[in-house]
Order: sequence, then structure tokens, then C-alpha cells
Amino acid sequence: MDERLFETVLKGETPNFLNLVQKDEEIIKQTVPGSLNTVLHLAARYGHEELALEILKLCPEMLAATNEKLETPVHEACREGRLHIVRLFLETDSWVVHKMNRNKESALYVACERGRLDVVKQLLNYPSVSLLEMDDGLTTSLHVAASAGHLEIVNELLEARPEFTWKKDPNGRTPLTLCSSKGHLEITRELLKMDPDLSSSQDNEGRTPLHWATIKGRVNIIDEILSVNLESSEIRTLHGETVLHLGVKNNQYEAVKHLMETLNTTKLVNTPDNDGNTILHLATAGKFTSMVIYLLKLGVQVNAINRNGFTALDIVERDASNRDAFLIVSALQEAGAKNCDQLPPVSPDIQIQPLDDTSQSIRFSMPKKVPKYSSGNHPHWHLSNLEKQIEVEKEGLRNARKTIIVVAVLIATVTFAAGINPPGGYNQVTGKSIVGKQISFKVFMVCNILALFLSLGIVILLVSNIHVGRKSLMKLLAVMHKLMWLSISLMAAAYVAALWTIMPHGRGMVWELVVLVSVGGVCTLAIFAGLMALSVRHLLRIRKSRKILDKYGIPDSSTSLVAERQMMQKESYESSDSEFDNSYEAVYALY
Repeated sequence: MDERLFETVLKGETPNFLNLVQKDEEIIKQTVPGSLNTVLHLAARYGHEELALEILKLCPEMLAATNEKLETPVHEACREGRLHIVRLFLETDSWVVHKMNRNKESALYVACERGRLDVVKQLLNYPSVSLLEMDDGLTTSLHVAASAGHLEIVNELLEARPEFTWKKDPNGRTPLTLCSSKGHLEITRELLKMDPDLSSSQDNEGRTPLHWATIKGRVNIIDEILSVNLESSEIRTLHGETVLHLGVKNNQYEAVKHLMETLNTTKLVNTPDNDGNTILHLATAGKFTSMVIYLLKLGVQVNAINRNGFTALDIVERDASNRDAFLIVSALQEAGAKNCDQLPPVSPDIQIQPLDDTSQSIRFSMPKKVPKYSSGNHPHWHLSNLEKQIEVEKEGLRNARKTIIVVAVLIATVTFAAGINPPGGYNQVTGKSIVGKQISFKVFMVCNILALFLSLGIVILLVSNIHVGRKSLMKLLAVMHKLMWLSISLMAAAYVAALWTIMPHGRGMVWELVVLVSVGGVCTLAIFAGLMALSVRHLLRIRKSRKILDKYGIPDSSTSLVAERQMMQKESYESSDSEFDNSYEAVYALY
């Protein structure tokens, strides 16, 4: 599009536009590259009614012109809420309002999406407009208005097309499902007034509005739906998930707590899904500590077995790599949880029927092969999964110790070589440094010497065969790690000082050196900042876990649980650290 034409249309300068058209009649047919918007699209978007009228007089067929999205100027006017221009277009040719864009969206749809109430009222004066959305599997204007939370528009659409309440989009969701997910309470009430049975509508995954409200943690929507249709709480998804399964899986603690306090959860609390997982299985798999502790207080079955033959304790011990997992293990064991191999064998013929309602229950069998152990073939577990994790941590500490030693030796080697071969060379007769009186050389020597002896001290300390406990070793490595940072920093400073000593001191060379040093320094500082951020994040997680302990009264490392485990494994760990219980404080972190 010509630049002068584009600016004229944007500003709505009708006289200038007419002058351009008089000079070149074909200029009116130009479009914007990429979007293919015509001058009438632009006039409609920016609300230039006079200009739009002149364009229609010169070229009426432009009203039906489409852009790259197959949208007419009516779409632009409706989207931006230009009511006067919409009226002008409808007076010119009312049938243009029936055109849909590439995404099967009508002018009414885009007006509802943006909340243009006046435009919606104008369009609803044409009953045939809403008939465009009667096809099955099409997202209607009521869907988008309910999802966006435009209550007044929803009321207008319900009055004009009440049958749209049961229309489903390509995902099988009704308008009630969408507004329940987004948390629009007033619209939810209006839709439920139209038909309370809407609360039982299921999408392509079998999820109801109550399910979506629980997934998103919309407690007020949950209350509203249950007040209308309490039976919707027993509907299950295609995967056999109850409303509690979905709440736990998405870690919606408040929603699950509210459901537990509102409903009779006798049937639901221990109901398995199609994979045999109860809500406790899901909470432990997600490592939702608060959720697990709350469910245990409710008295859920702690030793339920899923279709893979795992209890909740088995699931969390498969990845006991952080403090949350350790807290959950402790809480489960305090509640009497056991591993699957500690439970009596389950008959493969047992059928599990999750719900009494035959219309919603799904029957399935346990795996055909269930391991049965006798005294002769029962696996002998010398170490529990938790103890194995501690062994892994000890191995990590040993590897970290070796790594620090290797790096320290390398630093000592480099700094020693730089010390006996100083920058600038030395006098062949006296053996003294030629540039020894320069300040930069003195800085080099100080930093180089400090880096050398710090590295030697680290090596001497770590290679000494001193028996220390695991917790003490962790503290020692943490200190050595910080000293390593200091040693590397001193070596870098010595390198910069050496470069400054031997480089020519012309103005251009100085700036080049400054730039190079700045780039290197920024990169190093970025690495240090990242490490500090990780350390702070780790400390915050420790603090959060301690708050959870204090809130729910879970025993700390000094209580009976860990002490009992320490006594039970004392004979097997005579060579291990006596501070086993203090590993609870360490949270398996090396530094």
C-alpha cells in the first residue's frame, strides 16, 4: 500500500483520501502487505465513519473484501466496537455479516470475544446471524462470552438462543464448562438457572464443569455446582478419575479440603482410577507434602495397591531425592504404610469396583501375576530405599572431594609455573625481574602467590586421611568449595595484572584490554550469580519444609522415627557416620 494512502487512512483524513483517488482511481484497491487489509478494513478498525462512507460510495463491493484471515471489514468494526460503522455496513449490505473468517468465527463471535455489548445487541436484531453457529462441534459466541466473563452479553445470548447452552465446542466443552474453569461465578449461576442438568455434561475426556472447577481450584464454583446437583460429584472421567483425583493431581489443596468437608467422601476417598491409583498414590507421586499429610489425617488407606503392584510408600521411595520426599516417607511410615513386598499376597481374581453406581463404575482386575514370596525366595533387603539414597549421597561426597583435589592441583601447577616465569622476563645477569617495580607486577605476584598457597592448602587438607562424619565432610567440602572460588578469582586477577604489565600502554591498547577484561569478568560474574541464585533457592526450600514440619507436627530428626531407624540399622552401618539422623537437616545437598 502506498505510504501516503496508508497514513491518510490511519488519520481519517477524508479530503486527502479523495484527492489521492482523483489522481489514481486504482489506488483504492491497494492492500497492506502481509495482512492484506484494504482501506475499508483500516477505516473500520480506527472508527473513521466519514471515510468509510466515502469508500463505500466509490467501491461498494469492498465491503465483502477479505484479508489474509478471510475477515471482512465488518469483523474489524465488530472487534473494535465501532457501532456506528457496523450500522453503516449493515445498511449497505446486511448479508455481509454472515461471512465467517478462516477460523469459522462470525462477526458476532468476535464482538462477544471482546465484550462489545452494543454491537452484540445490534447484531442480534438479525436472527439469521446466530444461525451460523448451529453446526455441531463449533465454538459458539456463547462459549467465548462465557469464557471471557462477559455477563451482560451472556444474558443477551441466552435470551436470543437458549439452546446454545448445550452446544459443545471441538473439545466437547459446553459454555458452563468454560466459565467454571475460568471462575466466573455469576455466569455459572445464570447457566445453571437455564438448566441444572448442564452440571452433568462431560467433555471429550469425560470431565464435567465440577471437574474443571476443581482442577483450577475454583472453590466458589464448586459450591455453586454442588448446591444445584450434588450427584455430579460421583461422575468419573474416561480414565476413571473422580473429582478428588483431579484435585489432588493438580495440587489444589483448598479445593480438595473443601470437597472433603462438603461431600460424603466415604465412596470417593479410597476409590482407585483405571490404573488402580488412589488419591494418596497421586499425592505421593507428585510429592505434595501438605496434601499427603492432610489425607493421612483423614484416615485414607495407606497400603492400597495400584495395578502396578505399588503402594504409596513404594511410589515415593522410587525417587526419594529431595526433602519433600523424605517428609512424605516419614509421614507415611508414621501412619503405618508399608512396601508392597511387606503385605500379604493379593489374589489375582479380586475385582475392584470403585463405585456402587453401576452406570459410573469401572471394573477391572489386578495384574494376573502377583509376586508371592515365601521364606525361601523372599528378597532380602539389606538397605531400604532411603538408606540407599544416603549411600548415593556419600558416593557423591567422595566424588566431590576428588574433583576439588584435582582442580586445586591444576591451579597450583599453573600459578607455580607463572611464578617462576614472571611476565616481562628477568635480567639474565642479576636474575631479577625487569618490570618488578611496576604496580601491576606487584599485584600479579600477590594474587599469584595467594592462589598458589590456597590451592596447596586445599590439597593438603583433603588428601589427609582424617576420619570425619558425613555431616562434617559436607561442611568441610562447602568451605573448600568457597575457597576454590577465591583461588580461581585470584588466579584470574593475576592473569589480568600480568597482561597489564606486558601490554603496550598506548591509548587504543588500553581500551582493548579493558573491553576484553570486562567481557571475561561479566561472564564469570554471571556464573557466580547463577550459583548464588541456586543456593538461595535451596535455602528457601529448606525453610519451607521446616514450616511444613512445624505446621503439621511431623517429627523432626530428633524424634522417634529417625532414631528408631538409626538403631535398627546400627549394626549394618557400624562404619557409617554416627550422625545419621542429622542427614535429615542436610537435605542431601553437597554445598
